[in-house]
Amino acid sequence: MKLLKYSLVFFSFYLITPTAFAADSNKTKKVQFNLNDDGSHYIRLMGLGQYWLRYTDMNPGSMIYNTPANQYTDMGIRRLRFHLLAQINDYVLFYAQFGLNNFGFNSQQFQGAFFHDALGEIKVIDDKLSIGGGLTAWSGLSRYSTLGVGSIMSLDAPLYQHTTAGLYDQFIRRFTIYGKGQIAKLDYRVGVSFPFASQVATAGYPAITFLNSSLSTLPPKPQLNGYLKYQLFEHESNKLPYNAGTYLGRKKMFTIGAGYTLQEAAIAELEVSGDTSYHTMVQLATDVFLDLPINREKMTALTWYAAYHYLYYGKNFVLNGGVMNPATGVNANASINGAGNAFPMRGTGNFFYTQLGYVFGQKIISKKGRLQPYVATQIVDFQALSEPMVMYESGINWFINGDHSSKLSFNVQQRPVYFLNANADAVVSHYRGMAQMQLQVSF
Repeated sequence: MKLLKYSLVFFSFYLITPTAFAADSNKTKKVQFNLNDDGSHYIRLMGLGQYWLRYTDMNPGSMIYNTPANQYTDMGIRRLRFHLLAQINDYVLFYAQFGLNNFGFNSQQFQGAFFHDALGEIKVIDDKLSIGGGLTAWSGLSRYSTLGVGSIMSLDAPLYQHTTAGLYDQFIRRFTIYGKGQIAKLDYRVGVSFPFASQVATAGYPAITFLNSSLSTLPPKPQLNGYLKYQLFEHESNKLPYNAGTYLGRKKMFTIGAGYTLQEAAIAELEVSGDTSYHTMVQLATDVFLDLPINREKMTALTWYAAYHYLYYGKNFVLNGGVMNPATGVNANASINGAGNAFPMRGTGNFFYTQLGYVFGQKIISKKGRLQPYVATQIVDFQALSEPMVMYESGINWFINGDHSSKLSFNVQQRPVYFLNANADAVVSHYRGMAQMQLQVSF
C-alpha cells in the first residue's frame, strides 16, 4: 500500500509537470568548432545533467545521522557531466569527461567533481584498428558495462555490470591501453588495464574472514578485458566506448556479444592454516541487444536487452549497493542489506538481467513528445545467500522533444530484504520499494 501511495503522488507530479515543457523546440544541434573546411576535424562540447526526486522505504534499522528513518524523501544530482571530444586530424582523437556522481543532502559539500575520462587515440588501419590509452572505460565484459548514460532506457544502469566500480576502478574507468575496431559485422575491443589499489577503494567491501573472501592488499596486477559483438543489422559507432541503451527506433539493431575481465591475485582468502592465499578474479558475460523499429512513420519501436554474467570474487563474497544512499548508518535492527536503499548487488554468483521497453509515436503531450514504458529485472544466484536475489522495476520515459536531449522519467523499484533465519541461512524476509522521478537534460 505504501508503494501504491507514493506511486500515485509521483504520478500526479508527472501529469502536472508537462505544462512547463509544452513548447516545442528544434532538435538539439551539436556544439562544435570545425578545425578544417569539411568539418572532419573538430572540437565538440557535450553536457548532461540527471536530477532525481525520490521517496524510499528504508531498510530495517536505517539511521540518518543517528536518527531512525523508516521512510525518506530527498533530491539530488545523479550525474552531471561535461565532455570534450576533439578529432585533431585524420589519425588522432582526444577525449575528456569531467563531472560528478551521486551528489545528495549527505554528500561532502564543495567536493565530488573529477575527471571520468582522459584519453588519446591513434587510428592505425581505417575503422579496423585504433589504439589508445589513458583513464578510460574502454574495457570488456558486456554491453552495459559501458552504457552511455544519456541513452539509458530504465531509469538507471544495471550497476552490477560495473563489476569493479569503487573496488579496482573509478566508476568503470581505469588506466588502460586498448585496441578497438570493426571488421565486417564484428565489433571488438581488447585492453590491458592497470587497476587502482584496493587500499583506495571507495566501496565498503567485506573484510576477509574464514567464511568469505575479500580484495587483495597486494600491489594490483594488470587486468585483462575484452568484448566482442556481432551486429546483424545496422552498425553502431565505436568512436567512444559507451553503448546506447535505446535508439528509440532510429536504428535497426540486433547484436550478440560476449566478454571477459580477468585479474590475477585480485582476491584474498584465509586458509584453515591461517595463511592468506590469492586467487584470480574471473568475470564472464554474454548478452543480446535489440532495437527494432515497428512503424518508422509513426516512430514506434521495441527495445530489448538481456545478459548473463558469471562473476567470481572468491568465496562467499557479496557486496551491497544503494545509489545515492540516503542513510548514513544502521542500528541493532539492521538486515543483511545494510542501510537505506541498499541490496545485494555484486558478488560471486550467476547473474541474469533483462529489460524490455516500447516507445510510442510523436505528438504525446508536446509536439514531438514520445512515451516509453519499460520493465526490468535482475535475478542473481549468490553463493553467499540461501535464496535468489530478485530485484524488479518498471517505469515510463517521456521524451519531451522526441529524443534523449530532454527526458522526464518515473520509476518504481522493489528490492528484497535479507535476514538470517534460525539455521543461519540468508533468506528473503520481505520487499521494500523506492519511487524516483528524474529530469534529464543534455546537449
